[in-house]
Amino acid sequence: MFREINVKDLDRNAVKMIADQWLLITAGDASGYNMMTGSWGALGEMWGKDIAVAVIRPTRYTYGFMEENDYFTLSVLNPTVSKAAHAICGSKSGRDIDKTKETGLTPVFDQGVYFEQADVVLLCKKIYVSDVKPENFIDKSLNEKWYNEDYHRMYVGEIVKTLVKE
Repeated sequence: MFREINVKDLDRNAVKMIADQWLLITAGDASGYNMMTGSWGALGEMWGKDIAVAVIRPTRYTYGFMEENDYFTLSVLNPTVSKAAHAICGSKSGRDIDKTKETGLTPVFDQGVYFEQADVVLLCKKIYVSDVKPENFIDKSLNEKWYNEDYHRMYVGEIVKTLVKE
């Protein structure tokens, strides 16, 4: 059972949640969706809105779902299922397998798709996109370390609903 809260009342460290626990970034709806592991991103405030930033490379299967849908979710999975689910969602493509079946996760369909096994869910409405560009790196070593022509697209989403497991 989930309880809706104001995102400002979320008692989690955002950096630890994203970098250490990882997220499932999911886009689509009941007719089709995909999820992928995300360990990069941000939470904060911008343009007077509570926002989340998700980054996805165009080569990822989830990219098409992000492009076609107005909403996406960020799910922090319960530790009892997260390691196994992220092993699949971070290394296998939804083009080749049914990730929901392989992970055993149970989808919940709202304005976006999230999973019953999540401890925290952020439902986000896309409000801005921007492509990472090599010429915009001030620290050129980041471009050299992290990219080889497959640059991320950044999606800024307004957090419209925050759910926590009771």
